[in-house]
Amino acid sequence: MSRLLRAREHYPQPLVQPRAGLLELGYFHLLRLRAGESHTFAEPGCELLCVVLSGQAEIVVGDTSFERVGRRAGIWDGPADSVYCGTSARISVRGLRDGTEVAVAGGVCAQSFAPFRISPEDVEMVEVGSPDTHSRRRIFHILGQNAAGRAGNLLVSELYGDGGCWSGYPPHKHDTENPPEETAFEEIYHYRYRPENGFGAQFCYRPDGGGAEPEVVMTRHGDTYLVDRGYHPTVRAPGHEGYIFTILVGRHQRSLVQSFEPTHRHLMDKIPGIQAMRDKFK
Repeated sequence: MSRLLRAREHYPQPLVQPRAGLLELGYFHLLRLRAGESHTFAEPGCELLCVVLSGQAEIVVGDTSFERVGRRAGIWDGPADSVYCGTSARISVRGLRDGTEVAVAGGVCAQSFAPFRISPEDVEMVEVGSPDTHSRRRIFHILGQNAAGRAGNLLVSELYGDGGCWSGYPPHKHDTENPPEETAFEEIYHYRYRPENGFGAQFCYRPDGGGAEPEVVMTRHGDTYLVDRGYHPTVRAPGHEGYIFTILVGRHQRSLVQSFEPTHRHLMDKIPGIQAMRDKFK
């Protein structure tokens, strides 16, 4: 099964559901709503997070209503406004403005958690890399350390990368549960570019080949990529800023520990912010 899901105009069904394809744990759905239009859904056995990418929405989780969620016109206009919806609740999302887009991220979760609002002020940012090392990106942690004790193993962030720069670099993986050296997480990447005719490349390969040929795909605006295992660096073409909506789901715990490829591990000391990035995921 292909890891790459090409962009579509309409998303009537989730792009990714647990145990329905390559991934066992992850969930991803894009809702595009006009003013007054609603979408109601539930995903039993999953914890879900609604992130307003653009526009504004009313989000009702069970009997709890969150009003006027969303402060930005689009993904390039500051941190997101979001609602953590907890587990197994019925959710209704109603667009309050035309062009409202809501990303629903989720992961398998057996525990019960209550919903809560995550305002833009609650989002933490860490800057990684530099223009000189062609690796500058900013990571905005929507559901991270701010949800410790209030959520399961779901981590969600937005990454903004400079044109011509790499992210996920030095190459790292997180497919083996071997703490404190590495913890096992599935990952979903959803890409956007500015301008929208931009593109990038996504790599995925296993240690020492691992019996499989390395995969390299061209990523365009609106594409989605599934990471079940292996090293997975990505790069943007010069002249195009890149955005990645990132969903991580831990198999056994909430703390993400990346394992960097030994061949390139020496670069960890040369690229600024690597340790700060690792600390924010724990």
